[in-house]
Amino acid sequence: MSKRRSLITLAAILATSILNSATHAEQKRPNVVLIVADDLGWKDLSVQGSTFYESPNLDRLANSGARFTNGYASCQVCSPSRASLMTGQSPVRLGITDWIGAPEEDEWKRNTAMLPPTYKHELPHERTTIAEAMKEAGYATFFAGKWHLGDRESDWPEHHGFDINKGGFDRGGPPGGYFSPYQNPRLEDGPDGEYLPLRLGRETAQFIEENADQPFFATLCFYSVHGPAQTTEALWSKYRDKAEKQPQPTHRMGAEARNPIRIVQDNPIYGGMIEAMDQAVGIVMEALEKNGLSENTIVVFTSDNGGVASGDHWATSALPLRGGKGYQWEGGIRVPYFISWPGNIPAGSVSDLPAIGMDVYPTILDLAGLPARPKEHRDGISLAPALKGEKTPARPLYWHYPHYGNQGGDPVSIIREGQWKLLFFHETENSQLYRLDEDPGERSDLSAMYPEHAQQLERKLLAWLDEMEAKMPFPNKNFDEERFQQAQKRIPGPAKERQEKAAAQILDENWKPNPSWWGSQP
Repeated sequence: MSKRRSLITLAAILATSILNSATHAEQKRPNVVLIVADDLGWKDLSVQGSTFYESPNLDRLANSGARFTNGYASCQVCSPSRASLMTGQSPVRLGITDWIGAPEEDEWKRNTAMLPPTYKHELPHERTTIAEAMKEAGYATFFAGKWHLGDRESDWPEHHGFDINKGGFDRGGPPGGYFSPYQNPRLEDGPDGEYLPLRLGRETAQFIEENADQPFFATLCFYSVHGPAQTTEALWSKYRDKAEKQPQPTHRMGAEARNPIRIVQDNPIYGGMIEAMDQAVGIVMEALEKNGLSENTIVVFTSDNGGVASGDHWATSALPLRGGKGYQWEGGIRVPYFISWPGNIPAGSVSDLPAIGMDVYPTILDLAGLPARPKEHRDGISLAPALKGEKTPARPLYWHYPHYGNQGGDPVSIIREGQWKLLFFHETENSQLYRLDEDPGERSDLSAMYPEHAQQLERKLLAWLDEMEAKMPFPNKNFDEERFQQAQKRIPGPAKERQEKAAAQILDENWKPNPSWWGSQP
């Protein structure tokens, strides 16, 4: 062999070696699965303390990595939280401060002291979403489930970095209900009676199997457990029997400021919805295991806001936390928050570090070894140091919701710093102060006892609102105080009694929603 030919051969071998090394490195890049539940409360899983709902797959996921006991959504309602997850930015900075489709300004017809301001109705296209960042890094991207981040077709997942979209469009709930036919322009109907969460789990599993040989970013955003409250007869029967065997409450409803509120977890429809969603998570985890991807896949799980304790079938209770979806209390914003990566995040880790939805974007980039994008995820931080047991600098968390929640929440701005939480109510321009480690139910307002600390936090909160150029609610010239007070008197009486009867009715052994169980029996 000539010297020249030998050099060419050696160069070819070296080039092949380098290519193989690069390919090997590419294959070792971790996959990412982001799973987001809709309206799942902080205590709606057994690993989170529920003794009624069953969630074995999510329990295993939580215990396989780190569970943040102070995990938060970025807002007490869905669209703002989902926008924050996609961008790493505060809903206030994005201008999406209420669920998209909620009435604003003079469109608001309820008798309230203030009117809600306008808000943006779509995710800004100039923002680089987490999906776009992952796609630029060579990841295949996939979305399944609820989007609710734009009214126009040009605002849907495929226009924000997702290669594949199964079921994401403008609606916040499944328009055809939870059983096929779905009436969803981005999801083909399955067999009559197919259950939506299981279908979404199978779609995600199929994507994983088809992309097992390349890095992928799969986002599964369940419509579950948002209304309408629908499950199968078998699951209803299981949880109905379970409710009958546990100690019977004297009442299932209490009263919040504007609405009755559920204080007991024994809704058999909701129990069935949680179990079905959990089964779907199991389908996804099984696909990872089957394809040998479990140890090379980061899985993040959270919810977009607290559970529905008022309205939407009065589905669940957040106790010992106060309130639920739409409320300013911890039950409205504190949510399950898990991050798993076997072999990299110690199994069984539990952190009390406050973590929020906007942290997901920078954390995923950091764990995946991708460059940070500080101009994008500017309101979140990477939780990777905390996952390694390193100390994370303290920071305040902020929320701003200048609207009225359908469930009973008020126009409010919030700051949490350490164990202190201050609520600034825009109707009265007064603040309430709570210490969460001693009073997680937010029953004892400490603002009079610690006036200087309350004033300090209020100044910091108002300065943040000014910096963010936050829109504010404004007085309603048509507000009828007398009619409002009359309505308030009905909350602990007739309104509460109606919900008591409805909650008891679905536990009756002869109860049926309709002849076909919402279409689950074709």
